[in-house]
Amino acid sequence: MAIVLNIGIVLSFFLGVLLFSKKDKVLTDNILSLWLVAIGIHLTSTYIYNKGYWEIYPHLIGITAPLPFLYGPFLYLYVSYSIKSKNRLRKTDYLHFAPALLSYLYMIPFYFFYTAEEKVQVDKGLVNDHNLFSNLLLLGFILSGIGYSVLSYRKLVQRERVVEENFSYSNRINLNWLRYAILGIVSIFITAALVSILREVVGFQFPFNADILFYSIIVGFVVFVGYSGIRQQDLFSNTKLNEEELVKTVSLYKKSSLKIEVAKEKHDKLLQLMNDDKPFLNPKLTLTELAKRLSISNNHLSQIINQYEEVNFHDFVNKYRVEEFILKAQRNKSFSLLGHAYDSGFNSKSTFNSVFKKFKSVTPSQYITNLKEQ
Repeated sequence: MAIVLNIGIVLSFFLGVLLFSKKDKVLTDNILSLWLVAIGIHLTSTYIYNKGYWEIYPHLIGITAPLPFLYGPFLYLYVSYSIKSKNRLRKTDYLHFAPALLSYLYMIPFYFFYTAEEKVQVDKGLVNDHNLFSNLLLLGFILSGIGYSVLSYRKLVQRERVVEENFSYSNRINLNWLRYAILGIVSIFITAALVSILREVVGFQFPFNADILFYSIIVGFVVFVGYSGIRQQDLFSNTKLNEEELVKTVSLYKKSSLKIEVAKEKHDKLLQLMNDDKPFLNPKLTLTELAKRLSISNNHLSQIINQYEEVNFHDFVNKYRVEEFILKAQRNKSFSLLGHAYDSGFNSKSTFNSVFKKFKSVTPSQYITNLKEQ
């Protein structure tokens, strides 16, 4: 147990400081940095408790008890601000930390008016005047962790839609690691719930210290999230877009100001532009760039693509890239498939393979082999 906690403590503080000093950091880096430091403090408190220092210094008892209330809000804010080009939190965002603050306020009498002996008795369960609060605290931790994980996943789906409606390239690595982070938080609180129910309600006696399951997941989470956060690139990095320019989702177009005649005209010009100028060869093509070339707003271009092509911007552009790849592969069979993919506008092998299989239902090599056999 001590080894697991020591690893978690060192990594939490180390990765937290590393993220805070990260070059060109954004708001999400600061959020994750503070989160890792909070986890480090929580693990340090647990380590001190297991070493018996609470009995030597009883005034340390309970000082980190409300910290698990921070896990869910930090996750939610991190995911939420990964889809916003904001550099500071809103005032209302601080309300997410109200449960932790209220818990500390409730515990003020315990912190300042209980004697050292009384605190030890409460910790050992010899005095039950805080049993109800402790049980409510545990229930609150579990509900908070799982509830915020659900909200974060909904935000993640929203982020994926933003990418597909505005970008021709994918940030799927970022999306996947955030999914794993959410799964990690859920695992932490579900494990805590199961251990608590089995130990406190059912009365099951574990043949080992069951808390190691909970804290091992936390340590694994710290390693994964810290490393991924350092590698993370903001959604808006390497672009000139801001949040106001982005099309969030496919809206209901009944109230659109775009007239049918104009829409048809712009759609024809769009197809002509894609066939003649081939803007899709730019691997970083965005909805904004294409809209400017057509002298049309982002929302109207998104509407035209969705209504006339029945796909989102991401799929619309990549469909052209797939067809361009096939033409290049047929004309020059001596060049590598990946080379043709890059020349067609794809920016990575993984994206190319996944997009190609989505449209053609087979891998690029299988498709080219089938063409040769025909």
